[in-house]
Amino acid sequence: MKRRPAIPHSYRPAILYVILDTILIGAGMGVPIFAILGGFVVGLFLPRYIPPEITNMQGILKKAIRYSALTSFVTMILMFAIWVSLLPMLSDPKADFANFGIPMILFEPRASFIGWIVLMIVISPFLQFLTTLFGAVISLIRKPVTE
Repeated sequence: MKRRPAIPHSYRPAILYVILDTILIGAGMGVPIFAILGGFVVGLFLPRYIPPEITNMQGILKKAIRYSALTSFVTMILMFAIWVSLLPMLSDPKADFANFGIPMILFEPRASFIGWIVLMIVISPFLQFLTTLFGAVISLIRKPVTE
Protein backbone atom coordinates (compact mmCIF):
# COMPACT_ATOMS: atom_id res chain seq x y z
CA MET A 1 0.00 0.00 0.00
CA LYS A 2 1.35 3.41 -0.99
CA ARG A 3 1.70 5.93 1.82
CA ARG A 4 0.67 9.50 1.24
CA PRO A 5 3.14 12.12 2.42
CA ALA A 6 2.17 13.92 5.61
CA ILE A 7 2.49 17.31 3.92
CA PRO A 8 1.39 17.77 0.30
CA HIS A 9 4.18 18.70 -2.11
CA SER A 10 2.47 21.98 -2.99
CA TYR A 11 2.71 23.23 0.61
CA ARG A 12 6.34 22.31 1.18
CA PRO A 13 7.86 25.45 -0.39
CA ALA A 14 5.51 27.65 1.65
CA ILE A 15 6.37 25.89 4.90
CA LEU A 16 10.07 26.03 4.07
CA TYR A 17 9.75 29.75 3.35
CA VAL A 18 8.00 30.47 6.67
CA ILE A 19 10.80 28.67 8.53
CA LEU A 20 13.48 30.48 6.51
CA ASP A 21 11.83 33.88 7.04
CA THR A 22 11.55 33.25 10.78
CA ILE A 23 15.25 32.36 10.95
CA LEU A 24 16.24 35.45 8.94
CA ILE A 25 14.15 37.76 11.12
CA GLY A 26 15.60 36.13 14.22
CA ALA A 27 19.10 36.62 12.83
CA GLY A 28 18.31 40.32 12.53
CA MET A 29 17.00 40.30 16.13
CA GLY A 30 13.54 41.47 15.09
CA VAL A 31 14.76 43.80 12.36
CA PRO A 32 14.06 42.18 8.98
CA ILE A 33 17.20 43.35 7.16
CA PHE A 34 18.21 39.76 6.34
CA ALA A 35 14.66 38.92 5.28
CA ILE A 36 14.68 41.91 2.92
CA LEU A 37 18.02 40.85 1.42
CA GLY A 38 16.90 37.23 1.35
CA GLY A 39 13.86 38.34 -0.63
CA PHE A 40 16.10 38.78 -3.65
CA VAL A 41 17.31 35.19 -3.40
CA VAL A 42 13.76 33.93 -2.91
CA GLY A 43 12.72 35.94 -5.97
CA LEU A 44 15.38 34.22 -8.06
CA PHE A 45 13.82 30.83 -7.28
CA LEU A 46 10.21 32.01 -7.36
CA PRO A 47 9.55 31.50 -11.12
CA ARG A 48 10.24 27.78 -10.68
CA TYR A 49 6.98 27.51 -8.75
CA ILE A 50 4.82 29.23 -11.35
CA PRO A 51 2.57 26.58 -12.92
CA PRO A 52 3.82 25.51 -16.37
CA GLU A 53 0.39 26.00 -17.96
CA ILE A 54 0.81 29.75 -17.57
CA THR A 55 2.82 30.66 -20.65
CA ASN A 56 2.17 34.33 -21.38
CA MET A 57 4.31 36.99 -19.74
CA GLN A 58 1.34 38.83 -18.24
CA GLY A 59 0.17 35.70 -16.40
CA ILE A 60 3.68 34.92 -15.23
CA LEU A 61 4.17 38.45 -13.88
CA LYS A 62 0.81 38.33 -12.10
CA LYS A 63 1.86 35.10 -10.38
CA ALA A 64 5.25 36.60 -9.48
CA ILE A 65 3.53 39.62 -7.94
CA ARG A 66 1.12 37.37 -6.04
CA TYR A 67 3.92 35.16 -4.70
CA SER A 68 6.01 38.21 -3.75
CA ALA A 69 3.02 39.66 -1.90
CA LEU A 70 2.56 36.39 -0.02
CA THR A 71 6.19 36.37 1.09
CA SER A 72 5.98 39.94 2.33
CA PHE A 73 2.68 39.16 4.07
CA VAL A 74 4.44 36.44 6.07
CA THR A 75 7.06 38.97 7.12
CA MET A 76 4.37 41.51 8.00
CA ILE A 77 2.63 38.96 10.25
CA LEU A 78 5.92 38.14 12.00
CA MET A 79 6.77 41.83 12.43
CA PHE A 80 3.29 42.48 13.79
CA ALA A 81 3.73 39.66 16.30
CA ILE A 82 7.10 41.03 17.42
CA TRP A 83 6.45 44.77 17.58
CA VAL A 84 2.76 45.26 18.37
CA SER A 85 3.29 44.28 22.00
CA LEU A 86 5.17 47.56 22.47
CA LEU A 87 2.24 49.78 21.43
CA PRO A 88 0.87 50.11 25.00
CA MET A 89 4.01 52.15 25.74
CA LEU A 90 2.42 55.01 23.81
CA SER A 91 -0.26 55.42 26.48
CA ASP A 92 2.21 55.12 29.35
CA PRO A 93 3.29 58.60 30.53
CA LYS A 94 6.36 57.11 32.25
CA ALA A 95 7.64 55.27 29.17
CA ASP A 96 11.28 56.03 28.45
CA PHE A 97 11.47 56.19 24.66
CA ALA A 98 14.86 57.91 24.64
CA ASN A 99 16.62 54.94 26.26
CA PHE A 100 14.59 52.22 24.57
CA GLY A 101 17.35 51.34 22.11
CA ILE A 102 15.85 52.41 18.81
CA PRO A 103 17.51 55.06 16.63
CA MET A 104 16.21 58.60 17.02
CA ILE A 105 15.26 58.93 13.37
CA LEU A 106 12.82 61.80 13.93
CA PHE A 107 14.81 63.67 16.65
CA GLU A 108 12.00 63.29 19.22
CA PRO A 109 11.77 60.07 21.22
CA ARG A 110 8.00 59.45 20.94
CA ALA A 111 7.88 60.31 17.23
CA SER A 112 10.94 58.15 16.60
CA PHE A 113 9.27 55.25 18.39
CA ILE A 114 6.13 55.58 16.26
CA GLY A 115 8.26 55.90 13.12
CA TRP A 116 10.24 52.81 14.08
CA ILE A 117 7.09 50.75 14.60
CA VAL A 118 5.71 51.87 11.22
CA LEU A 119 9.07 51.12 9.62
CA MET A 120 9.14 47.61 11.06
CA ILE A 121 5.50 46.61 10.48
CA VAL A 122 4.66 48.34 7.17
CA ILE A 123 7.69 49.61 5.28
CA SER A 124 10.06 46.66 5.81
CA PRO A 125 7.63 44.08 4.37
CA PHE A 126 7.03 46.41 1.42
CA LEU A 127 10.78 46.59 0.81
CA GLN A 128 10.90 42.82 0.95
CA PHE A 129 8.07 42.68 -1.60
CA LEU A 130 10.09 44.89 -3.92
CA THR A 131 13.31 42.88 -3.56
CA THR A 132 11.47 39.58 -4.07
CA LEU A 133 9.72 40.90 -7.14
CA PHE A 134 13.01 42.29 -8.48
CA GLY A 135 14.66 38.89 -8.05
CA ALA A 136 11.75 37.20 -9.83
CA VAL A 137 11.96 39.63 -12.75
CA ILE A 138 15.71 39.11 -13.02
CA SER A 139 15.12 35.36 -13.08
CA LEU A 140 12.36 35.73 -15.68
CA ILE A 141 14.72 37.52 -18.08
CA ARG A 142 16.28 34.12 -18.88
CA LYS A 143 13.01 32.16 -18.93
CA PRO A 144 11.59 31.61 -22.44
CA VAL A 145 7.90 32.45 -22.77
CA THR A 146 5.38 32.32 -25.55
CA GLU A 147 3.10 35.25 -26.17
